[in-house]
Amino acid sequence: MRLKKITLGVLDLVPRMEDISFEEALQQGVRLAQTAEQWGYHRYWAAEHHDMDGLSCASPEVLLSHIGAVTTRIRLGSGAVLLPHYSSLKVAEHYRMLAALYPGRIDLGIGRAPGGSAHTSMALSGNFLAHVADMPDRVKALRALLQDSYTYEDVPVTAKPVPQVQPALWMLGTHVKSADLAAEHGTGYVFGQFMSDKDGKEVLAAYRENFRPSGLQEEPSAIVAVGVICAETQGKADELAQSSRLPGPPSETEENGRRLVAGTPDYVYSRLLLMADYYNCSEFVIYTPPLGSYEERLASYRLLAEEAGKL
Repeated sequence: MRLKKITLGVLDLVPRMEDISFEEALQQGVRLAQTAEQWGYHRYWAAEHHDMDGLSCASPEVLLSHIGAVTTRIRLGSGAVLLPHYSSLKVAEHYRMLAALYPGRIDLGIGRAPGGSAHTSMALSGNFLAHVADMPDRVKALRALLQDSYTYEDVPVTAKPVPQVQPALWMLGTHVKSADLAAEHGTGYVFGQFMSDKDGKEVLAAYRENFRPSGLQEEPSAIVAVGVICAETQGKADELAQSSRLPGPPSETEENGRRLVAGTPDYVYSRLLLMADYYNCSEFVIYTPPLGSYEERLASYRLLAEEAGKL
């Protein structure tokens, strides 16, 4: 049966557009989170990148801490913390701190991408490829820390503060390998459709089939991240799409709109409903790439929210 209602969230790479300062770009991210809350979006997630042209957020946890203080309801999370660079204990401490400050509102999304150039990755954490090989152990340690069951040399270690409501743990990825890791550790899974050349239906099916219940969650839970440009007319949406560029590898799916959905609000929402049916998934986080102006980007999120509100 086709879904009639879907849940929407925002995935923000915090772009630096129109030659503005980093300070202004970060304030635009704050503005997007605040207005997304007013428009009824369920989540605001900030991505992590390092020394990349046009992107402003190297520390999602710092930005989210500020946004939490100027919002009241919207869930806040990372999309994603690049776990190979960091100690699982420090990541758990950061997001437990946020969960203690903003109870019931924090998502901890993790990924395995470098988030920058090879030299930037080496400057950040040394041998990144070796750290990626340790990713399963890092996820296992992070899960144990969030469940207060972690030990180091048989000595208990606790990530403090210990919030009454734990941050929700999500694995973000673009292929079956990440889906299998999420399934093995009993976390939520987010398929990055807007930057993948894989068939998300197969990836999500593998996640659900292999999911093992954990102390974090008992049932599989999936979200799809979709690239969207929404405008008042199809012509305007097509014009904006021509000048935008999605991250990730080139893919044949771009030509039929699976990686980027561009159009009027009713067209975009109808496409999302079809995707919900195809993926058997009722929640999307929306990534709108840098457009001609920040106001056009903000309007894209607003128009989609207004269309969703009609239903």
